[in-house]
Amino acid sequence: MTAVLPERPRTYEAPRASTDLLERLALAPAGRTAVVAGDRELTFGALRAEAMRIAGRLTARGIGPESVVALCLPRGADLVAALIGTLTAGAAYLPVDPKLPAERRRYLVEDAGADLVVTADPAAGPLAPGVEHLAVAELTAPDGTERAFSPVPVAAGTLAYVIYTSGSTGRPKGVEIGRGAAAALLAELEDAGIAVTEGGRVGWNASPSFDASVQQWVRVCRGDTLVMIDEETRADPAVLARLVDEQALTDLDITPSHADALLDLLTADGGPRPLTLLVGGEAISPALWRRLGERGAAGVLRTVNLYGPTECTVDATAGWVGPGDGPHIGSVLPGLRMRVLDGKLNPVDAGESGELYLAGPRVGRGYRRRPGLTAERFVADTAGSGGRMYRTGDLVRLLPDGRLGYLGRADGQVKLRGHRIELPEIEAVLAAQPGVAEAAVVLRDDVHGAPGLVAYYRAVPGPGSAPALGPGSEPAPPGPGSAPGSVTESALRDSLAAALPAYMVPAAFVALDRFPTTTNGKLDRPALPAPAATPVTVPAGEATAGMTRSQELVAGVWATVLGASHIGLDDNFFKLGGHSLLAIKLVSRVRAELAVALPVKAVYANPRLRDLAAHIDTLVEATAAAAAAERQDG
Repeated sequence: MTAVLPERPRTYEAPRASTDLLERLALAPAGRTAVVAGDRELTFGALRAEAMRIAGRLTARGIGPESVVALCLPRGADLVAALIGTLTAGAAYLPVDPKLPAERRRYLVEDAGADLVVTADPAAGPLAPGVEHLAVAELTAPDGTERAFSPVPVAAGTLAYVIYTSGSTGRPKGVEIGRGAAAALLAELEDAGIAVTEGGRVGWNASPSFDASVQQWVRVCRGDTLVMIDEETRADPAVLARLVDEQALTDLDITPSHADALLDLLTADGGPRPLTLLVGGEAISPALWRRLGERGAAGVLRTVNLYGPTECTVDATAGWVGPGDGPHIGSVLPGLRMRVLDGKLNPVDAGESGELYLAGPRVGRGYRRRPGLTAERFVADTAGSGGRMYRTGDLVRLLPDGRLGYLGRADGQVKLRGHRIELPEIEAVLAAQPGVAEAAVVLRDDVHGAPGLVAYYRAVPGPGSAPALGPGSEPAPPGPGSAPGSVTESALRDSLAAALPAYMVPAAFVALDRFPTTTNGKLDRPALPAPAATPVTVPAGEATAGMTRSQELVAGVWATVLGASHIGLDDNFFKLGGHSLLAIKLVSRVRAELAVALPVKAVYANPRLRDLAAHIDTLVEATAAAAAAERQDG
């Protein structure tokens, strides 16, 4: 039987009355655990006390409603305390992931007009000049006084946070969300039967720079425990599965790509309610949907597929994954109303493709300091309510049972491993590199056996080079070529890595003598050639025959998962296009071949082939020594 979310009231217009998140936080039992971060735990009493200390020190600096505090902190107890403390002061927070390139961090702080920056390490230097910086330890240090938890009262429309998303103009854009909308999200997750466990234990898995993290931290406001998942744990499915069991998680937000690697490692814990997987960020494949449904039928977990743009406060629709149906994005949550419209803003018939527009109280305020872009995407509601609706750019169709089927994008935006990416933003950075005359980026399904970004570029012609062919010329067949001039893939990759988040750095680069065009002179994206095997050269004297067994094994696995040939000892896994999911595949193959427990974090710590092979040799020796000692004891 297909599971369907409860039908929303047709007259729904606003969030429930008890909207403010901090009012609900004040009611949580003081002795209950609020945050678990490694060996550190905070009770609700301690969290509220820290929030009051932080709020007092912020207000003393003039921080209050509509102020923006940039939080450049890793996932941990300090992040939760600083976030709640900022809201307690009536202000809004701007998440700035410490792992982002320095230029990206500076841009976020300056573009948002942040009033203050909170960092974990003040010695690391300022994120942006002219903005006051404070160490989180200075904000949270006890001062010998205790204050009753009394947040600054704010209206529902007061700014709660600004989260940046990839921008089609080449610059990231900040989405403004109000406090009432964030509170309504929590209420609707409860009403939809998603956040149901009393005193649940919720894994914070998402980067704070992504809106999925909001879905996780709002849960602490209803009295649930937040279990912070560090980078090493979330990168290794085996370690993450152990944490799910050891921490008795009731809820885990995860992308389909991440869930696929984790799924078979989860086991039923015998508790009153199985683990709830909140899957979102990208489409679920039919094969993964089937596996999730089967695991649900076996009582191991229950899975809800969540869809929603950042501009509409995280989640817009939800649908339970059942064993007998196919992929869908469910029905609209009660804080939003959907419109499925054609290009002339007329409603389409059921079953027909149309663009999804969303209206209602959880539609965001707009893009920070971008009135033109806000007016373009947040348009007048066609229902004549006097309100606005957000144009999602997503194509959907209404299924016979009232749920929505997702059909893809109406524009050039893509999703990769849960990340929302505007390809023009990458293209703008690539085209700005010295020596690059023309650039394009596409998402392909066949990069190293998985979806990945491919960058195409044409170098500025060097002396004596033939001119590039333009529209209307008799061109040679398009294909990869040796770009003239001094542009190299290595230099381009390094430059993009210094300006963009890691997930936006292309997995492959293809040099072209010319770009294919359509008959009207526009770039013919479908005609762009597939990337060839990564042209890696074996350094002299380092033939495969001279490698150790571990080096040969690693080279062979790299060649398989990266689609590369002639792997050398000094090659770097990530510079050859490796990423988190390929690192997981690499680790699985090594475990199968050598029966050694290689953690995923070892790949990040030893990205060069020779270093990783040496690390594997150490593990093999330690395993053999332990086995020998056990035989002697026996």
